[in-house]
Amino acid sequence: MPSVAKEPPSQILAALRGGEVLGVLSPGARAALAQRGGPVDLETGAFLCRIGDPGDAVYLIVEGEIEVRASSSSGRDVRLVALGRGEIVGEMAALDGGARSADMVAARRTRLWRIPRAALIEALETEPKAAVALLADLSGRLRRTNAALGARATLDLGGRLAQLLVGEQNARGMIALTQSELARRLGVSRETVNRKLQAWVRDGSVEVTSAGVRLVVAARLQSLVDRQFNS
Repeated sequence: MPSVAKEPPSQILAALRGGEVLGVLSPGARAALAQRGGPVDLETGAFLCRIGDPGDAVYLIVEGEIEVRASSSSGRDVRLVALGRGEIVGEMAALDGGARSADMVAARRTRLWRIPRAALIEALETEPKAAVALLADLSGRLRRTNAALGARATLDLGGRLAQLLVGEQNARGMIALTQSELARRLGVSRETVNRKLQAWVRDGSVEVTSAGVRLVVAARLQSLVDRQFNS
């Protein structure tokens, strides 16, 4: 179970103010959510919610990252989306009061603020502009999910791995993810990812280092993605 710890009110208010959805609320409404909520601390890998849990609250991420996951037909965990500081998670079930439709797991040590469903609904009814912002946020997530599903239907493993690497690279072309993490995001085995990476190492496209994967010729991987999408 998540452990509970005290949070400085200033941090909660700052996180509420910086969020794209709850940040549009008036200062008074944000203060009310901070007052009616409570802190939750999660260690890396701990579950915030599981599929089927009641949608009795929404969570504001104060620090860290929450991954929303589903299971593939083979039983592997597949990441649907990752959410960070200032974002809210669990809003779909909280809006309709239904059960959770996915697992929510801390990708690293994460601190959250639990806002009861009743407090969220009251804030949205009082200030409709926050409801509009929430709808826009949900629409954006749906678009990203549809894009990911489209990629799974259109791209083979190499194309999906290439798309992931290109999308996650930093300014130096580094992807600071382990091969196990890459495999989990794609819903395949680590060995499968390693075989594909080693093939790209041999042709000079990537370099595998102790810090992660470095793209040597990122354009080559992007070209692979483009060809499959356009074929």
